[in-house]
Amino acid sequence: MRQAGTNLPKVGRYNRAVVLDQIQLADGISRVEIAQRAGLTPQTVSGIVRRLLDEGIVREDGASRVASGGKPRTTLRVNAEAGSAVGLHFDPIELTCSVVDLRGRPLVVRKRPTPPGTDPSHVVTAMAELVAEVLAEADVPRDKVLGLGLATPGPIDLELGMIVAPPQLAHWTRVPLQRMLSDATGLPVTMDNDATAAAVGERWSGAGKGAANFAYFFFGTGIGGGLILDHQVYRGGSLNAGEFGHSTVLPDGPECYCGNRGCLERLVNPSAIVAEVHRRLAGRPPGDSELLQAFDRDPASVDHAAIRLAAAAGDPVAAAVIDEAAEHVASVAVSVVNFIDVDLIVLGGHGIQHVESRYVDIVASALATRPLSRSIRVAEVKASPLGTDAAVVGGAALVLHSTYSPQLSALLAD
Repeated sequence: MRQAGTNLPKVGRYNRAVVLDQIQLADGISRVEIAQRAGLTPQTVSGIVRRLLDEGIVREDGASRVASGGKPRTTLRVNAEAGSAVGLHFDPIELTCSVVDLRGRPLVVRKRPTPPGTDPSHVVTAMAELVAEVLAEADVPRDKVLGLGLATPGPIDLELGMIVAPPQLAHWTRVPLQRMLSDATGLPVTMDNDATAAAVGERWSGAGKGAANFAYFFFGTGIGGGLILDHQVYRGGSLNAGEFGHSTVLPDGPECYCGNRGCLERLVNPSAIVAEVHRRLAGRPPGDSELLQAFDRDPASVDHAAIRLAAAAGDPVAAAVIDEAAEHVASVAVSVVNFIDVDLIVLGGHGIQHVESRYVDIVASALATRPLSRSIRVAEVKASPLGTDAAVVGGAALVLHSTYSPQLSALLAD
């Protein structure tokens, strides 16, 4: 499926974004190919490309490709140094900040613990200090910074730029974080749910690059999700779509803070995995398992990171618990494919670091055998190449996406 422009009058801004999007996605494309893929006339494409070259956003790389029986075609690429964006991921435990270029490649990534306590002003101060530190290290002039993208826990009120009572942040009730952060940094701030931001990052420079329809599962402190449908970010009526973590997996399962029982997040978040591994290790006789020996010495040392590493190394208890978590994820992925008919499921975030392949294999097996559409086509599963930086790169990609990618709202605005 392609994303097409239009030759109707008064849609110049949208067509410009479509052309730039084709150049960014392809990373090397001719004017003729853009016209073919975008459904625009060669004259329209040539005019738009000329303006993009004049603005310095696009460059001709000097190479050329010869069409069969035709003259050489100049290759166009996004000029990565023409601008940059700052990404900031706000996790209840850790702040991560990055500066990326126009191709979505991180130039600098830095982390610091989220200040303890519940005062939003202290957190915003720490955010602003981290942003200043990263911009100084990247040596990026302020006039080249397009803006700051904030990836934050939900739920959020996007229209007002507010965090609305996130379950893991006590007393953060309707905090105007977008305005507070903009005032503190002097940068325009684009804000979104961290999982949606990560999905945008995947579309810009990750596993979803060029995919028309995909769902992103974000594994962090909790489990979130994002949707790209027909090349557009899908946010739903309250602008909080993609809460895959609150799909009911076990109707009689443990209570979740959202008010339901047996939610995916309640079963597979880091705390749940650690608790289940500890339960199983506590009942085992002494043996030569390194994980069991570590547990016997100090149960606190068997944390989520240690469990993931042990599972990757083949420890039977850790692997069994991780695989059960992946089976729960697979059940929700099957439902997503059945409901929305996406072509691709992307799994990412620091919560599956080192065990990405276990999750991918189990979800892929489920998608090959369970969705109703499997006899027509099997949805793909990929681990995010952005890895633990998915949300922070996604934050920066929010800025790039809103600035340069085709938005249907542009058609209404012209």
